[in-house]
Amino acid sequence: MKRVQEIWEHPLYQQNLKELTQLEADRIFCRHTPEHFLDVARLAYIFSLERGISCPRELIYCTALLHDIGRAEQYTVGTPHDEAGARIAETILSDLDFSSEEKEAILSAIREHRSSSDEVPVLSQLIYEADKKSRNCFLCVAEPECYWSPQKKNMTIQY
Repeated sequence: MKRVQEIWEHPLYQQNLKELTQLEADRIFCRHTPEHFLDVARLAYIFSLERGISCPRELIYCTALLHDIGRAEQYTVGTPHDEAGARIAETILSDLDFSSEEKEAILSAIREHRSSSDEVPVLSQLIYEADKKSRNCFLCVAEPECYWSPQKKNMTIQY
């Protein structure tokens, strides 16, 4: 998990995380915090284990840490966060020891983490599902105002 820590410590990651935290400080809906990123990582890893899917834990954690890192750019200039996140992640991953196959898997999952299609790679599917299941809508005071469809909201304890 050395590379997970390297992503966490990367200056570009920390810069974007700080900006995101500031931009979401007063947000009433779900925030995109390190806790969210780690919840997504842990759930995606649980799903892979439960389903017997061969996907390295470190790859799952790296992807989960990066999947929403483009949110600050979405808030400030309107770039969809999956696009901005993939661009930011590409810079970070290029500075670290990732193979071209690993980089492409992570970047694809970031670009596709908003899609529930069965046509996307397994890492994308794991991150998509974990991203949704990580939210405790049944506890949220803003749930009635949330734009998520009732089908996406987690109104019971599942994991």
